[in-house]
Amino acid sequence: MKISEIFDKHKKGELNVIQKPYIIAEAGVNHEGSMDTAKMQIEQAADSGCHAIKFQTYKAEKIASKDSPYYWDLNEEPTESQFQLFKKYDKFWKKEYEALKVHCDKHNIEFLSTPFDTESFDFLIDLMPAVKVSSSDLNNLPFIDYMCKNGKKPIILSTGASYLWEVKRTLELIDSYDLDTCLMHCVLNYPTPDDQANLGMLLDLKKHFPETVLGYSDHTLPKEMETVLTSFTLGAQIIEKHFTHDKSLKGNDHYHSMDKDDMLVYNDKMDALLAKLGRVKKTVLPSEFKSRANARRSLIADSDIDAGTVIEMKHLTWKRPAAGISPEHIEELVGRKASRNIENDTVLQWEMFEKV
Repeated sequence: MKISEIFDKHKKGELNVIQKPYIIAEAGVNHEGSMDTAKMQIEQAADSGCHAIKFQTYKAEKIASKDSPYYWDLNEEPTESQFQLFKKYDKFWKKEYEALKVHCDKHNIEFLSTPFDTESFDFLIDLMPAVKVSSSDLNNLPFIDYMCKNGKKPIILSTGASYLWEVKRTLELIDSYDLDTCLMHCVLNYPTPDDQANLGMLLDLKKHFPETVLGYSDHTLPKEMETVLTSFTLGAQIIEKHFTHDKSLKGNDHYHSMDKDDMLVYNDKMDALLAKLGRVKKTVLPSEFKSRANARRSLIADSDIDAGTVIEMKHLTWKRPAAGISPEHIEELVGRKASRNIENDTVLQWEMFEKV
C-alpha cells in the first residue's frame, strides 16, 4: 500500500473500517548513526508488514538551544540537555538519506523522514511521498508555510500537546495551499501510560476536521499492540509507532518502541479484527438465509375460515416460519375474501384469497 492511496480513497469517500491502516515504523534516530543499523531496520520493518519507515533529520544547532531542558525518562536516557542528546544522533545528512531511500525502494517500503529545518526539508522533499510535521512544530507556522509552499505534497501533522484552536489555525494555513492532510492524534509523553492515551480525542478530530484523514501517532509501550488496534477501530487510517531493532537498548526511543516481533503480533490481531468487522454495508449474510426463513413470521389463520369469509383482524395472527404472507402486508390482506376453506393454524398464502 502507498500513502497516496490513502489520500485518494479519502477524497473519493472510499475509506472504511475494513481496510488495513497504513503503518509507519518511526525509526527516528534509533540507528544511532550507523548506516548498517538503519538498513537493517528498513529490512525488518518491510519484512514485518510496515508500509513506511520514517527517520528524523536534524542538526543539533538548528533544533535546540544549548540550555534546552530534557522532557524524557532519565532512567532510560540520562542526557539532561536536548542539545546534547540531539548532538549524539545528528550524524546523517543528505548523502545518507539518499542511500536509505534507495534501500527502501529495494525492499518495497516507503521512505519518510521528519525535517526539523528548511535545509533538511529541501533535500528530503524529493525523496518522500508526504511531509511529516512533528507535534513540536505544530505552532511553527513560518516553517510549515515554507514546507507547504515548496513541497506541494500531503502533510501528516501530529497534534500532541496542542489545543483544538491551534490545530484549526495550522490546518487553515495548510488548507490555503490546497494540500491533503492527515491529522494524527498524539500524546507528547514518552512513554505514554495506557490510561493516558486518550484515544477518544480521535473522535473530536474526526468531528471537527472531517475533510482530513484521521491518524494516530502512538507512544504507549507495545505490549500486545492493543492501543494501536483500538485507534484503528476509532477511525485511524494512518498509524505511526516508534520502531527499533532491539528494545533492550538503553537511551533515546528504544524502550518504548515496537520491534518486528511486535509488528507480527499486530498483523495477526489485525487480521482477526478485520474478520470480525467484516462488511460495512448492512445486508443479509448468506449464513443468515436459513434463519431469516425460519425465525421470521408469517400471517397464520387464528381460527377455521370458511370460503367466502371477508378477512378481519380477528381471523389473523402471526407465527413462525416466514413461509407465507409477511405480517408487514396485513393491511393488504384484511378485506379480501377467502377463496377456499382454511383450517386453523394454516400458514396463509396469497392464492387463498381474492379481492372483493
